[in-house]
Amino acid sequence: MSKIIASAAIRGAYKIAEQAEEILNRAIKEKGNDCPVEFPNTGYFMPIIYSMTGREVRTLADFEEVLKDVKDLLPPHVDDDLWVPYLGHALDAGMATLFAEEVIEGCKYLIGPNPVDGIWLGAADDIILRERGIQFVDGTAPGFAAVVGSAPDVETAVTIARKLQERFLYVFMCGHYNGTTFSEQLVEGGVQLGWETRLVPFGREITAAIYSLGFASRAALSFGGVQAGDFRRNLLYNKNRIFAFVMPLGEVTDEWYATAAGAINYGFPVIADSDIPQILPTGVCTYEHVVSNIPHDQIVEKSIEVRGLKIKITKIDIPVSVSPAFEGERIRKEEMHCEFGGQRTPAFEWVRTREINEIEDGKVVVKGPDVDTLKAGGKLPLGILIEVAGRKMQPDFEPVLERQVHTFLNEAQGLWHMGQRDINWVRISNGAAKAGFKLEHIGKLLHAKYHDEYSSIIDKVQVTLCTDEKEVLKLREQAQAVYAERDARLEGMQDEDVETYYSCTLCQSFAPNHVCVVSPERPGLCGAYSWLDCRAAHEITPSGPNQPINKGACIEPKIGQWERVNEFVQRASGGNIPKMSQYSMITDPMTSCGCFECIAAILPMTGGIMIVNREYAEMTPCGMKFSTLAGTVGGGNQTPGFIGHSKHYINSKKFIAAEGGIRRIVWMPTMLKDDIKDTFIKRAEDLGLGGEEFLKKISDETTATTEEEVLEFITKAEHPAMALEPMF
Repeated sequence: MSKIIASAAIRGAYKIAEQAEEILNRAIKEKGNDCPVEFPNTGYFMPIIYSMTGREVRTLADFEEVLKDVKDLLPPHVDDDLWVPYLGHALDAGMATLFAEEVIEGCKYLIGPNPVDGIWLGAADDIILRERGIQFVDGTAPGFAAVVGSAPDVETAVTIARKLQERFLYVFMCGHYNGTTFSEQLVEGGVQLGWETRLVPFGREITAAIYSLGFASRAALSFGGVQAGDFRRNLLYNKNRIFAFVMPLGEVTDEWYATAAGAINYGFPVIADSDIPQILPTGVCTYEHVVSNIPHDQIVEKSIEVRGLKIKITKIDIPVSVSPAFEGERIRKEEMHCEFGGQRTPAFEWVRTREINEIEDGKVVVKGPDVDTLKAGGKLPLGILIEVAGRKMQPDFEPVLERQVHTFLNEAQGLWHMGQRDINWVRISNGAAKAGFKLEHIGKLLHAKYHDEYSSIIDKVQVTLCTDEKEVLKLREQAQAVYAERDARLEGMQDEDVETYYSCTLCQSFAPNHVCVVSPERPGLCGAYSWLDCRAAHEITPSGPNQPINKGACIEPKIGQWERVNEFVQRASGGNIPKMSQYSMITDPMTSCGCFECIAAILPMTGGIMIVNREYAEMTPCGMKFSTLAGTVGGGNQTPGFIGHSKHYINSKKFIAAEGGIRRIVWMPTMLKDDIKDTFIKRAEDLGLGGEEFLKKISDETTATTEEEVLEFITKAEHPAMALEPMF
């Protein structure tokens, strides 16, 4: 290893360690050494320290012990007698740096400056970790770029960011150079930052790099089944699963060298634009460790090459970029060239199956005025008719394909979509219109994406875009009739009507023991996969994560166990889960990966259960926040009394049917009540529970925050759970 790099990394580690000791002393002086310390709404203590050492940092006093670890890790300063031509000393200095940087950032939350300030987001909470984690599982986010410093100018910064987005990567940003930061350059260039656009500004100082590496460590703990303190498995998991790299832009300081050495421990290489010494032999990283002096117009491609990333990019002939990174883009009224639907004009989107000889593949028809006929702020009706044909295409796949319109359109830069069916809403930005985007490009985009994602069931795709109001209203009436037929068919489906369920093992790369069993009345716990979705996915990829499971002989109908389902679960979980109940949260409940929308947990004193959704960040009556519950329930665990599930499942007839279903629900956050209200009331009415009156008997954070308060509330409300048998 270069003596220059080793020396700089070790010097930087000593400097960061001194900063950590200084800020910790100030924090203890102001707050006392028993003051609690944490990254808000996270359940992994200080994640790098916790994942590498198993040390649970709860108070400032615990940081004093961490600094002892830092001093033990710090190697001697390099001179001719001590220098060794391998990575060891620099890697130790790098890990010491990361521990010290977590001390610094943790203390900042207590005594300032607050890491969350303006554009700076600080530590990602566990809600974000779990929401975004699924994207690292299914490949829509192959990795992340940790960008440090700043580009030579705003234009270069924007170009690099767009290239990274187009390759579906997250961009985690920290550090400053030449008086500015990469994040601030993007803001100046009119680029939207945030988790939604995958451009995440963690902090202005280099110490904020630990939020990137902490995210990677938490992914290993949360989804990979890695135990705290098992540093070897953690580092190997990140090398093999989280495809990240460091991109320093500008002059590399000692502190940057030290932090980069910490990242190399994870297998994350460094690709720089400056003329720093290179480390080209392989070893810790998949390929080279440090590559330097890369021109800005080549640095993204070189980074992907050095990290060994495999990225699938489909070039679509439209005048704007296409990438999942643009899904979170928002187009405000002042940024909008025109809009369609959204209660402003009639609109709909409809996927219709046709015979193979009835449509022409790739044909796009526009009927009525186009985008270029409108002045800024204009609006038009819009009917999107997508006609598909294929030997394996089935009418039941239509709603599955239809739901993809939302995802596909939002992947185009400058195109915004909300809703589905006949409540859709589309906006086109001024920038996209200026680039020449027209309605035909929506058709080209949909044609390309459907072929890219669904080629195994679709042979032809033809798209008609209609803006003539009379024609839109006529077609919408036909579409609404089809929507009604579909709903009737899907609502009528029961688990008893089918002999085949479907597995979903998509998350096993993060939670090796986890197996979702998806039935007509129990969707996947992430909320993204219904029984029809899984059936379509199996048709698309027969060897994929959605496999048919013939139920076989029924073992116990009340809790929902079948002979062959148990055999499949045991085999697919590597023998770790011998049996699983479809309808019980007490007896052999389904495992949870970590991508669930909600968690249900028993409240023993009440005879009922609470349900908390991912978006609710406050304390719950069981004494745990969502993030803590998720750490207990997730990771492929089978935890009697707790289950992860989707929001839609709450209103299913089979929701914990073995324990009494929705009669057991005694607490939910108000936001969750609002989300499921209409269907929940109907379900309660069907059960004779009084509909809206029953919903009022369920406590929430406005009426109860402890289990004792829940019991008091439901007793006064005469909640039906009070009359049920104990759950255990």
